[in-house]
Amino acid sequence: ILCVFLTAFFANKVEHESRHCNGKGLQRQGSSSFDRVYTANQNCGHAYPTFLAVLWCAGLLCSQAPAAFAGLMYLFVRQKYFVGYLGERTQSTPGYLFGKRIILFLFLMSVAGILNYYLIFFFGSDFEIHIKTITSAISPLLLIP
Repeated sequence: ILCVFLTAFFANKVEHESRHCNGKGLQRQGSSSFDRVYTANQNCGHAYPTFLAVLWCAGLLCSQAPAAFAGLMYLFVRQKYFVGYLGERTQSTPGYLFGKRIILFLFLMSVAGILNYYLIFFFGSDFEIHIKTITSAISPLLLIP
């Protein structure tokens, strides 16, 4: 639900900037501020399917609490990226890099969950408790910029 609100907020910013610059409806050409808002919105929109896929996989296959924490951190970082992109483009770089790190964490959680499934299936060894402990211990490290 937070992802939907954030996407609606970004779209509202694009619409507001379009009306502010042109006085008409949504148009692609406009001022440089409109181009920045529009590009930031497009970048965020293109990143959400990947985020949602790894978030769901990490939550279902590995551990829900660290995945939810990483998901909330990612939404915060996307907001930071969007606002940073509205200024100078170099201000959005920390948010972008931080977001990549969170996506990598969620991806590794998904891979660990899949590996655990195959270890159970082929060898009968279950490392779910160990994986949950490790991911719970590592997830606070996502706060380090």
